Amino acid sequence: MIHTVAIQGARGSFHHIVSQEFFETPVDIIECMTFDRVVEALTKQECDAAIMALENSIAGSIIPNYALINDHALHIVGEHYLDIQHNLMALPGQSIADIKEVYSHPMALLQCKAFFKKHPHIKLVEDKDTAEVAERIQKHQLPHVGAIASVMAATIFELDVLAHSIQTIKHNETRFVIVKRANGEVPQTAINKASIRFVADHKRGSLATLLNVMSDCRLNLTKIQSLPIIETPWKYAFFVDVTFDAYEDFSKAKSIIEIMGQSFNVLGEYKNAKL
Repeated sequence: MIHTVAIQGARGSFHHIVSQEFFETPVDIIECMTFDRVVEALTKQECDAAIMALENSIAGSIIPNYALINDHALHIVGEHYLDIQHNLMALPGQSIADIKEVYSHPMALLQCKAFFKKHPHIKLVEDKDTAEVAERIQKHQLPHVGAIASVMAATIFELDVLAHSIQTIKHNETRFVIVKRANGEVPQTAINKASIRFVADHKRGSLATLLNVMSDCRLNLTKIQSLPIIETPWKYAFFVDVTFDAYEDFSKAKSIIEIMGQSFNVLGEYKNAKL
């Protein structure tokens, strides 16, 4: 049973919301300001699991997190999609006209760019976490300062929401993964999605051949992401997500890719949250 989960961000962050929605029973959280610290908490057995954002429907992949999972031999045991609603909040009794500065995570600022174009008097400042800014405003009673965060953060830190859903694209979804130190969380009969990593030979058709293997084994490729291998310039690792109807199909593909590809690794076998 999961009792403690490491999350990136403070209480009220979107990672915190995922920790409440994904697990069947209440969990305690360890607040971490960086994903490196999240992984450290998991590898040092300070928690039972960790939650990490992997991609956003607007901003794309959070590429370093793929590498963190692979480099520390961690295992994805589940995924969760969360509708991201950004809200402008500040101490009670203020209006948008009173706000001079807004601090938030760079991705949140990017996703709300159109809203702030309508309010040019507000200075935008990049910060490390959305909910942590909300907490700071409350703790230090900072007037004329706004945060971009979830409604949960506004409730926890007793702030007024000055504007709801200020993200430019209203349907804004982030995919989170639940990570553990060992695999085997999901029964094989329930597994219908997997995340894998491999390195293709640096020659014509090598990647296409591996992708054809997946197709021949009736796997549906839902994500492919390349990442440079720092130690070997101009060589790339490929992170791939696949879905399938029968685990036997994935098992067959694994055995072939392991032979044909280099540095093959299964990052996780789990249940597709989109079904």
